[in-house]
Amino acid sequence: MATRRFPDDDNQPIQPPQQPGGPARPVRPPSMAPPTQSVPQQQYAQQQPPQQYQQPQQRPPQQAQSSSGVMPRPNRPARNAPHMPRTLSQVLNEANDHVVRGDLSDFVPQPTGFDPLDGLIGGGLRKTELVLLGGAQGIGKTITALQIARNVAMRPDQFAFYLSYEHTETHLMNRLLCLESINPPEVDQRSGIKLKDLYDIIISQRARGFLDRDGAAGSLQTILRENPKTSAALARMNKYADRLIMVKASPAVTTLRTIREMTQRLVEATNGNVTLFVDYLQKIAIHPERANDENEKVTIVVEGLKDIALALDIPVFSIVAADREGLHAKRLHLFHLRGSSALDYECDIAIIMNNKYHILAKDHITFNAYQAKQYRDWVVFTVEKNRAGRAMMDMEFQLHAPYFAFDPRGQTVQQQLIDDKIIES
Repeated sequence: MATRRFPDDDNQPIQPPQQPGGPARPVRPPSMAPPTQSVPQQQYAQQQPPQQYQQPQQRPPQQAQSSSGVMPRPNRPARNAPHMPRTLSQVLNEANDHVVRGDLSDFVPQPTGFDPLDGLIGGGLRKTELVLLGGAQGIGKTITALQIARNVAMRPDQFAFYLSYEHTETHLMNRLLCLESINPPEVDQRSGIKLKDLYDIIISQRARGFLDRDGAAGSLQTILRENPKTSAALARMNKYADRLIMVKASPAVTTLRTIREMTQRLVEATNGNVTLFVDYLQKIAIHPERANDENEKVTIVVEGLKDIALALDIPVFSIVAADREGLHAKRLHLFHLRGSSALDYECDIAIIMNNKYHILAKDHITFNAYQAKQYRDWVVFTVEKNRAGRAMMDMEFQLHAPYFAFDPRGQTVQQQLIDDKIIES
């Protein structure tokens, strides 16, 4: 079997990962109606790489548009090739060529869909940048990451690669159905479906011998499509179903090198229009490398994720867990994230989530206890590091936990929070 080498991996050959029990299941839910563009499933469905890797042929520069309607990116040097010294004039000329050819991808960020967050971080997620999202358990980190991935995949020329060490692809799909039932940003809870309600609909329909219109036993998609409570949610999810790619990761198999290989194949298959999401950073294995302690392991992982963003020219968005001290702190900060100080230095943007009720100054709770309790459903997003703008800015978003969704229409925090810190309006 041929092996590949990365120039930044100390010239060590990458061993293809072995998936226990055979290749992974296809990650796209079956029978989803394909939209206008999709990724060939052979490119990403299996974590075990093909027997022989072949470099895809470059598109000719004069080809202005592909048959699928997506503008191909002009030919560039190999993404993982080492950069040679260049003069500023050469850099300017290369950037000029991209603009002349209509390739503006280096200048256009991918909006998260959360306002005013996008305005604070320069418009959204940018290529080559690593964004870290931290918070306590149950604060809504996975909800946030999956909702942002969904917002990215809703754009017809963009793909989101969501890699989860915590949940199966089926569970994530069910969460998305609940999210789509309230249709953010409209957020109509009257039409909302909770996870238990979704399960009850599926189980009851099959138990009653549900048949589709042709008299055949109803499939999952048929049940969801013909039930008035789920039909709209399924229709909305189908619009991006082939552009949201999910993998149930395993710490024993899905190593940092495996993530890089899978992501590189997606980059090649989609002309680089991919955003990588990782849930969560501390679960990533570094085999065959070894670390003396968790701090060293986290350093290797976060440096590896940043290198993926730089080498593959894509945005990387990763959830980070808090350490024990942070879980007991009155307010979580960037330095409470589990691992080394490399988390602070390597990332371009760091967002920390806290429950608003828990970090309100005591004066607000004492003055109006009833109103303070309403803040339990609000989460404060603090941009503690921001290479794209001002840092230490607090904004709040309402969490609709039963539907695994945030209302993306947020606002700047007006109240005083603990740490003797007043937030400017």
